[in-house]
Amino acid sequence: MAGAASNLRRISRVLILTMALGGWAPVAWRQAAASDAVTAQPLPDIDVGRLMHEVEARQKAAEAIQKDYLYHAADTVEQLDRHGKVKKTQTKEYDVFWVEGVPVHKLTRKDGKVLSADEQRKESERIDKAVKKARERRAKAEAKGKETDPNGNEEVTVSRLLELGNFGNARRVMLDGRRTIAVDFAGDPKAKTRNRMEAVIRDMAGTVWVDEEDRALARVEGYFLETFKIGAGLVVNIEKGTSFSMVQRKVNGEVWLPERVEGHGSARAFLLFRFKGSFREIDSDYRKFKVTTTILPGMGKLEEWK
Repeated sequence: MAGAASNLRRISRVLILTMALGGWAPVAWRQAAASDAVTAQPLPDIDVGRLMHEVEARQKAAEAIQKDYLYHAADTVEQLDRHGKVKKTQTKEYDVFWVEGVPVHKLTRKDGKVLSADEQRKESERIDKAVKKARERRAKAEAKGKETDPNGNEEVTVSRLLELGNFGNARRVMLDGRRTIAVDFAGDPKAKTRNRMEAVIRDMAGTVWVDEEDRALARVEGYFLETFKIGAGLVVNIEKGTSFSMVQRKVNGEVWLPERVEGHGSARAFLLFRFKGSFREIDSDYRKFKVTTTILPGMGKLEEWK
């Protein structure tokens, strides 16, 4: 996905997959905290670091299962003017699946309209290039012994998270009828970072909710403590208070997958995107598939498992 929404999605998902904290606006974060105060129950002594390592292991196992699923994603981006009023709303819909170990968002509709034949061709070409680049990034990183996410981007492990900030205040919270362990995270502004993603995490704070039975991420929320800049703000500039979140749900009784991703705030990067407003992605219609013939040029077709 081109533009602000794709960058917001990538930041949110990278943070989720590496146990970092995305989140909704600070107001929503405070509301969630208030809800915790009503339903939270104290836990016996718990090793938070060990808990998060368990979550990391379960998340990686879930990725293997997720590759068998196709689902529908509907994105809505609202851009605000300088007075805080919505000046533009854009919607895009995608089929989401995995190709050669790489998650793919295939655009199918823009503002309710099906893509033209030429747009479909360009979308297939874009996906071919994106998958190729992701595999090349992964190969280069693996050759150097570095860990990456499925797209070949820098990955931050839980061990590093524990060095970049602190988890604490563990408590039991009922969430959608299931028991979860809510844990707060606060980045350490003095922590030394090794890459840009670590710098992002260091400057964030929020809460993660872990399903107590499955040790899976059920929800994460957070926001930027300070304005985050790269190159004095000329390369990347994310304003203080900008926030992201993700909610996951259990699908087919076997794996926790995204249900909703949201963001609110202001950010820009190079000339690639400029964003001020809100972003929402709703993920639905999860179906299990297997590869048979063709879905894109040179790639397999998805056939639903009965």
